[in-house]
Amino acid sequence: MRNRLALHIALVLGTGVPLAAFAQATTSHTTAIAPMPLAKALQNFSHEAGLQIVYGSEIGDSVRSAGAQAGLTPEQQLRQLLAGTGLTYRFVTPNTVTIIQGNVATNAGNPASAAVATAGSAGSDPINSSPVAAQSDKTAKDLERVVVTARSGVDVRTRAQTSYSITTIDEDRLRMQAPTSVAEAVKSVPGFWVEASGGEASGNIRARGIPVDGFGSVNLLEDGIPVQHDPALGYLNADQAFRLDETIERVEVVRGGPSSIFYSNAPAGAINFIPRQVEDMAEGLIKYTAGNYGLGRLDFWFGTPLDDGWKFSTGGFFRVDHNIRDPGFNGDNGGQLRATLSKQFQNGDVSLDVKRLDDRVYFDLGIPLYRNPSGDLVAVPGFNGNYGTVAGPETEHMQLQQGNGSYYNFDNSLGTDVQRTQLTLKFDYNLWDDWKLSENVRYSDTNTQRNGVYPNSIETAAAFYASAQSHLKQYYPNAAGMQLQYADSGAAFGPNQNGNGLVMLGGLRGITMPMDELTSDTRLLRKFEFGDQTHDVTLGYYHAHFNQSFDRYSSTVLLDTQDNAKLLNLVAVNAAGQTIGSLTDNGIYNNGYEWAHAHGTSDTDAFYASDEWQVNDKLRIDAGARWERVDTRGWTELPATVNLGTPWSAAILTGSGKYANYDHSFNKLGWTIGANYQFSDQQGVFARYTSTFRLPNLSSYITTPTATPITQTMVLPEIGYKFANRYIETYETFFYTRYNNVSFSNYVFNPTSGASTAETGYADTETYGLELEGTIYPCKWFDMQYSATFQDPRYKGLRYTTLQAGQPVLLDYDDNQLIRVPRKSVRLVPGVNLLDNKLRLQLTYEYEGKRYSDTANSVELPQYYTLGFSARYQMTPNLTFFVYADNLNNSLGLTEGNPRSGELKSSDAGATVFIARPLLGRSFRASVMYRF
Repeated sequence: MRNRLALHIALVLGTGVPLAAFAQATTSHTTAIAPMPLAKALQNFSHEAGLQIVYGSEIGDSVRSAGAQAGLTPEQQLRQLLAGTGLTYRFVTPNTVTIIQGNVATNAGNPASAAVATAGSAGSDPINSSPVAAQSDKTAKDLERVVVTARSGVDVRTRAQTSYSITTIDEDRLRMQAPTSVAEAVKSVPGFWVEASGGEASGNIRARGIPVDGFGSVNLLEDGIPVQHDPALGYLNADQAFRLDETIERVEVVRGGPSSIFYSNAPAGAINFIPRQVEDMAEGLIKYTAGNYGLGRLDFWFGTPLDDGWKFSTGGFFRVDHNIRDPGFNGDNGGQLRATLSKQFQNGDVSLDVKRLDDRVYFDLGIPLYRNPSGDLVAVPGFNGNYGTVAGPETEHMQLQQGNGSYYNFDNSLGTDVQRTQLTLKFDYNLWDDWKLSENVRYSDTNTQRNGVYPNSIETAAAFYASAQSHLKQYYPNAAGMQLQYADSGAAFGPNQNGNGLVMLGGLRGITMPMDELTSDTRLLRKFEFGDQTHDVTLGYYHAHFNQSFDRYSSTVLLDTQDNAKLLNLVAVNAAGQTIGSLTDNGIYNNGYEWAHAHGTSDTDAFYASDEWQVNDKLRIDAGARWERVDTRGWTELPATVNLGTPWSAAILTGSGKYANYDHSFNKLGWTIGANYQFSDQQGVFARYTSTFRLPNLSSYITTPTATPITQTMVLPEIGYKFANRYIETYETFFYTRYNNVSFSNYVFNPTSGASTAETGYADTETYGLELEGTIYPCKWFDMQYSATFQDPRYKGLRYTTLQAGQPVLLDYDDNQLIRVPRKSVRLVPGVNLLDNKLRLQLTYEYEGKRYSDTANSVELPQYYTLGFSARYQMTPNLTFFVYADNLNNSLGLTEGNPRSGELKSSDAGATVFIARPLLGRSFRASVMYRF
C-alpha cells in the first residue's frame, strides 16, 4: 500500500504523568473499550487516561484492537489494547506516549538502554521508568513525521532522514493558525517572504531570494500533484484555483532541495496540501465560523469505509463575507465540494477524486498613503488605512465603451471569480520482480474572471488640471477652464475635498482566462540491495498539456479620495463657471487603455530519475536529474487604435483583425545531489547542491508574441542541522541562491497620455541566508514555536537604460536589495496549555524588516510587526471552540508599493502622496467544530 500520509499525529489533548505512575495507581479505573480499529481505540483511551498518543497512519489503515475491559488501570488497559498487534509504546514526554513496532531496536550504546527503561510490550510486565531515562531516548514527533513531498521511492523517509529543508504543518497547528488563504498558510515557513494582503486568492511568495511575483518560484501541489502545471501564468496564479478547507489534513513545504526534480516550475520549492484519508470507521466533522466582517462559513468532511475494501469521503465549504476592506457589497461568496472514492487491494490501490470550485473573492489593491509630519506612513485624511478600499458601489457595475461601439460589462462584484472542475486519478500497483508503478493523472477545466478597480495614480486637483490642459484645448479650445464634479450629483469637487483634495486615476480592468489542462506523472520504483547497502530508484515521465485564452479590457475613471471612492466628471467651463461640455462620461476618462485577445497551447514533457543510496545506517546519499522540454504555440490579435469621436473614446485600443502567430520550444537539464548523516535518532546534518531552471511559459507570449524570453537558471546549495530532545526541536539551514537571467517586465501608467508603457530588464541575484525553525518545550504547559530568516538578498549586474532629456542613460543598481524581500523576518508563537490541556492560548508575533518596492531601492517599505491571538477550548472529546484575532495592533505595515508606478524605478520616488498596499486591519473570528 502506498504510504500516502505515512505518519500523521493523533494528539488528543489531556494531561498526564509517566505511565509508571498509572501502573502504580490502584484507585484509577477505566471504562470498557469495544473491539474497533486501533486508531479509534487509542483516541478513546487518550481521552480517558489523559495522555497524548502519537502513532503512524499504518495503524489506522490496517490494525484492529480486540478492545479492553473496564475497571483496569490505564497501564493495564493500554497493554490490552495493544495485545496481539505486535506494537509497543514508549514515552516521548512525561505526558506523551508514542506507539511503535515491538521489534524497534534499542539504544545499544547506552549502558542503561532508555528504550528498555521506558517501554512496555503488550503482554509483558510493566517496567518502571525514570524521567531522566525517558529524556535520553526522546525522539521528537516532528522528526518522526514521514515526508511525501519532493521525493520518491519504495521506502519511506521521516523528516529526520531528509537531505533537504522541509516544514511540516500538522492538523493542530493548521487549525490554530487558521489561515484564510494559501499564502497565509505558509507564513510560518522560514525562507519565504509571504504577501497575503491582496485577499484570499491573490498571494505572492518570494522564496530564498528569488524576486519573482505570485508563485513564479514555487509550485502549489494538492496531494502531490500540481494544482496548475505552471503556477504563474501572468494573471492566472495557482492560488486562484485552490481553496483551503477541512478536507485538507496537513501541509508540507519544501524549500529548494529536489523539488525541481519531481515537479515542473518549482525551482525554489513546493507547497503540498495533503487531504484527509478515510480510516476503518465512519467519522466526520462539521465546523462553522463567524467573523466581524460579515463572515459566515460552513466546513464539513465525512469519510466512511464501504463494502469490499472501498472507501468514500466528501467535504467542502461555503462562505460569504463583505471583506475586511468593505467595498459595499459581498466581496467573497461561494464554496467548493469534493468527493473521493478509493480502494486498496492486494497489489496496490486506486483513488478517484472529483472537486468542484465555484467561488469569487475580492481583490484588495493599494490605497492612498502619505508620510505625516512625524515621518510615519499613514493613510491620507479621509481614508481609513486599516479598513478602507478604493472600490465601492459606484464602481461595482459599469458599462465601458469598446472600439466597435458595443459595451463591456464591468462587474467588480465578481472580483476573482473561479469556476473549476477537477478530476484526479491516482493508481499504485506492485509489478513483477519488486518493481512498483505509480500513476497520477489530473484534469481540470477552469474559467477565471478577474476584475478589479486599480488605483493607477494619485495627485492633487491642481496637478491633474495641469496634466489635462492639452485634453481641454483639443476639444474645447474656447473654454476658460475646467472643473471636477461628482458624477452622481454634479456637486463641485472642492480644493480640500474629503480633507485631502486628491484625485485618483483608477483603472477598471477585466480579464477573462478560460483554461483546460491535463497532467500525467508516471513513475517506476524499485529498491535494489547490494550487501548492506540499498539503492531506492525512481524513473519518471511527466506530461502536461493545456489550452488558455486571454481577453482583457480596461478603462480609466476619475475618482475622489475616500473610502469607496466616488466617480468624478471633468467638465469644461466658460468664464462664468458654467459647464459648456464634458471630457468624461459618468466618470470614464479614457476607454480602452488596455486591450488583449489571444489564445495559446502549451505542451511539456519531462524525464527524471532519482536514487537514494543508503550507504550505511548513518549515511545516505541521494541524487536526481530532470530533463524538460516545453512547446508553446498560439496567436495574438494585434491591437489598433480607434477614435469614436468623444474625449473618452478618442483612443480606444481594439482588435485590428490581424494576428501574430508564435511557436517556440525550450529545453533544459537540471540536477541535484544531497547527503544526510544521522549522528543519532535525535540529531543529524544534511547538505545539498541543486542546479535548476525555469523555462519560459505561455504567458511569455500570449499578449506579446514577439517576445524573446530567456531561460532562468539558478544554483541552490544548502547545509542544515537538525536536533530534537524532550525540550527542543530545532532546524537550522544555511543557504545560498544564485539566480540568473531574471526578467522584469512591468507597465508604467502615464496619467497624461492614459497609456501603459512596457519596460523590461534583466539581472542576476545572489542571496546568502540562514533559516531557523523549531519549537521549545520548557515544561508541559508552555511551548514556543519560532521561525526566522536572516538573509542578504542582492541584485547582481542589474543595469537598465532609460531616456533622460532625450538621451539614453544607463542606471546601475548592482548590489541593491531585492524587491520586496526583507533581510530579517521573525515569527514567534508562544503558547500555554491549561485546564488539563483542554484550553490552549497562543500569541503570534511577526516582524518584517525594511524592504523596497522597486529594484532601484528608491521607495522604501518600512519595517513593521503584527500581533495575533488564537485560542482553542475542547469542551468534550467531540466539541471544540476556537477564537482568532488577526493584526491586533492594527499595523499599517506595507507589503507592496504601487506596481503601476514601475518596479524597475518607481515614479513614486520622492512623492508626498503615493499608492501602496498595507496589511488588512484588525479582525476577529470564532469557530465551533463538532467531530463524530
